[in-house]
Amino acid sequence: MTMQADAGFDDPGLAERLEAMDEAALDALQFGVIGFGRDGRVLRYNTFESQAAGLSPERVLDKDLFSVVAPCMNNFLVAQRFADALDAGEALDDTIPYVLTLRMRPTKVRLRLLSAPQAALAYVLVQRL
Repeated sequence: MTMQADAGFDDPGLAERLEAMDEAALDALQFGVIGFGRDGRVLRYNTFESQAAGLSPERVLDKDLFSVVAPCMNNFLVAQRFADALDAGEALDDTIPYVLTLRMRPTKVRLRLLSAPQAALAYVLVQRL
């Protein structure tokens, strides 16, 4: 099923909509999308995030998000929230202010952390400020 890429960063139910989007719709979004499996490997990575971060899909896809791609997110604010939600079998939908620091000058962003116990992928959404 193909969904239109008219989704906004703060839209309710966005996790389900992301799951239904094909790669073209994901690439049309105006914010970064990083989808990763329970093992931490990045399986979805949209064009917006690739261009904003300066990281090609080849450098990101199938790599561990928190140890290889974005170790600056391997902390209690981001990675631990995903782990805690998974351990508790609870959904996660938090938006936090953040500063990205790896491979770039410090960049203020908003991160939206999305996961659900039944979903195959969890998502970090990145909105540059």
